Amino acid sequence: MNPSNSNRRSFVKNSIFALSATTILPSSKSSVNQPIDFSQDRSLNFVGPMDGYTEHIGTLVSMMNWMRNTILRPVLGMSVSDLDYLHDKNSNTIGAMLWHLAATEKFYQLNTFKGMAWGSWDEKEYADWNVAMNLGDEGRKKIKGKPLEFYLDLLRETREDTLEEFKNLDDEWLLKVDPNWGWSGETNNYCKWFHVVEHESNHNGQFKYIKSRIN
Repeated sequence: MNPSNSNRRSFVKNSIFALSATTILPSSKSSVNQPIDFSQDRSLNFVGPMDGYTEHIGTLVSMMNWMRNTILRPVLGMSVSDLDYLHDKNSNTIGAMLWHLAATEKFYQLNTFKGMAWGSWDEKEYADWNVAMNLGDEGRKKIKGKPLEFYLDLLRETREDTLEEFKNLDDEWLLKVDPNWGWSGETNNYCKWFHVVEHESNHNGQFKYIKSRIN
């Protein structure tokens, strides 16, 4: 793919709503036992450019906001025991998967913003994120006993870092191809960050399934 202006199409025509880019995670001061009221957030169901970002990056942010709202709804109000519920010996807990989503976003930050290759965490990043990134037996052993606020703060802080970085980047960067990425065919930064959205969608189904099995 040639990341030139001639290859980029506008997502919308001339009329674009003036929207503010906001994170939709509750702050650590919010009550996690109450549903979040997004009825007044007109930007949530508008997929398209957003103020503060270039056209394509703003559209990506709008999709990220919408998906984040969706994945949080099933987990709001969960207790520690709910978050630690293990459906079977091969499952992951909801708490572990929430941390995993933050770890995944952290990896894509390091990869697309700083050029870090897969698996090359530095010592501190490895300690903070590796277990949550890989889950499995280590995740089942080590990720437990945390309240919902812990996971929400991880997700919020990681997303805030992403959005701040996006403000300094442009659509040419978003369409830039990584020739060494392991997926089949050309992969650009847009595809990588869309995968972050799709990845949350995948775990949203798991959250709902596991929640339905908690007695």
